[in-house]
Amino acid sequence: MTPAPRVTSGPRPGSRPGSRPGLGLVVAAVCSLVLLTGCAAGATTASDTSYADRQGPTLIGTDTSAESRVVAALYGQLLTDAGQPVRMASTVYASPAATAQAVVAGKLGLAPAYESTLLRTFPGGQILPGNMPATLSTALPMGIVALPPAVAQRGVVLAVTRTTARRHGLRSLADLREAGGHLTLGGSASGAPDVPTPASLKEAYGVTLTPAGTSATADVLALRGTDPVITRDGLVVLTDPAGVVPPEHVFPLVQAPDAGLAARKALARLNPALTTAQLATLAAAVDSGEPPSEAARTWLRSKGLLG
Repeated sequence: MTPAPRVTSGPRPGSRPGSRPGLGLVVAAVCSLVLLTGCAAGATTASDTSYADRQGPTLIGTDTSAESRVVAALYGQLLTDAGQPVRMASTVYASPAATAQAVVAGKLGLAPAYESTLLRTFPGGQILPGNMPATLSTALPMGIVALPPAVAQRGVVLAVTRTTARRHGLRSLADLREAGGHLTLGGSASGAPDVPTPASLKEAYGVTLTPAGTSATADVLALRGTDPVITRDGLVVLTDPAGVVPPEHVFPLVQAPDAGLAARKALARLNPALTTAQLATLAAAVDSGEPPSEAARTWLRSKGLLG
């Protein structure tokens, strides 16, 4: 498809200086990415190296999370298999936002990134509902490319125990309304910026939940979708038909010189195979002490993705 035009650092058409996109528009733009597979977000223009692969190694960085480290290893092995030299950065960044900023600053050539986190990190772009690739391209400076995402995401989910689900007939966040007004909302990811607030749940679903901080004994738990506790404890993840929680699909954020045609093709092979459940399994293995490179190599070979 025709690459999206680059956007300069000046004001965007239709935007107000200092304005930030509303949650509803951000959610609409993020959710639209699920329907727009195959489109390269933030694609470079025809004048950008004509997709000529970089001669030197691609410097790949990560944040501290197991998800980031194993996804970076997956990227590195796919690129190596395609003949692209790679090198892992010695610096490990504190968060996905910090890693994205390092790519934009030219300190890294490639790193795993997540849609909503990226839009919060670079909020100056123009939200284009129904066109997530163009939305990301306006948020990113010239020379930075957001490649298409994998199925997998590490966004927040709201989950309950099987006992709680049976007691109140819970399968969806909308079902919480019938459970009464005495349920609590807690969990390990309760402080994440993409966790729905009690006010947003009230507005979308007519649900009133009492905040319980990071308590693991809360009735409704805010967790990362890759948290191994979901599988370990057999938790029921509640569906979110109103799209209150924006998804966080993982994708490669790349410096344009590292985003040649061969690199794009190699990285795109990962997208349909890497689901949230697969990423959770890989992250759990890394959390248990398996080196990310070994976990990545074993998984890629099991999927027939390495030559």
